[in-house]
Amino acid sequence: MATYVIGDLQGCYSELIKLLDQVGLNQEDQVWFTGDLINRGPESLETLRFVRDLGSQAVTVLGNHDLHLLALSVGVDRKIHPTLEPILQAKDCDELLHWLKHQPVLHDDKDKGFVMTHAGIPHIWSLKQARTLAQELEQVLQGQECEAFLHQMYGNQPDLWRDDLRGMDRFRAITNYFTRMRFITEAGQLEFKGNGPPDTAPDGFSPWFRQPRRTPLKRIQLFGHWAALGFHREHQIIALDSGCVWGNTLTAYRLEDACVFTQACLHSQTAGET
Repeated sequence: MATYVIGDLQGCYSELIKLLDQVGLNQEDQVWFTGDLINRGPESLETLRFVRDLGSQAVTVLGNHDLHLLALSVGVDRKIHPTLEPILQAKDCDELLHWLKHQPVLHDDKDKGFVMTHAGIPHIWSLKQARTLAQELEQVLQGQECEAFLHQMYGNQPDLWRDDLRGMDRFRAITNYFTRMRFITEAGQLEFKGNGPPDTAPDGFSPWFRQPRRTPLKRIQLFGHWAALGFHREHQIIALDSGCVWGNTLTAYRLEDACVFTQACLHSQTAGET
């Protein structure tokens, strides 16, 4: 059995199928997705249905675009990109959204030695704390507070974690660290404007994965979210968003032997939410 980790799909269904054909996926294999299954790309509905239909063969974590779709579905007044309209109008929309809400924020595989989130785990959190906070957010998304949270999810504050955060501020902060993080300070403050390469960090900030960890993670981190970073390996991290939706490639990484597979973009990107 092999495990393939694939970066942000963002509706690039045709590329995904070609990539899985290239790796020779069989029923014993697993496919992990770093989140942002949908938005921007031309086949978001097909992508969402396909990953859902993989069942237990697939593991996906929630990304900011996935959460954006959930927010739109409960009437949050934000821009609806044309690529999301087919999902919201589909006969199986409720089933797809129910499935999406029940996907994890963090996937930890101790035996394999990897942990996967959409944007990463900040250096200020231990793995135990990150798992606990991810579970808090998952419980909100799957519970009675979901709609209230989605209406208050957007915003950049608080941008610095405190253990005593409560209510929607706490859930918003957890969401932003797990799904929007790129640049961060030593103290753990997030910066939300920068999305360029690591060397474009604003003064006082650095890429989150280059901050010394307060507690060793004892896992290799897998994440997406950062297209300008591309496929990138550094000590204890593997970045997998290689920007297929922007005209670049879709990347799969096989955990067992570190083999990398790529599929070129087959379509022209259309702009969407960040």
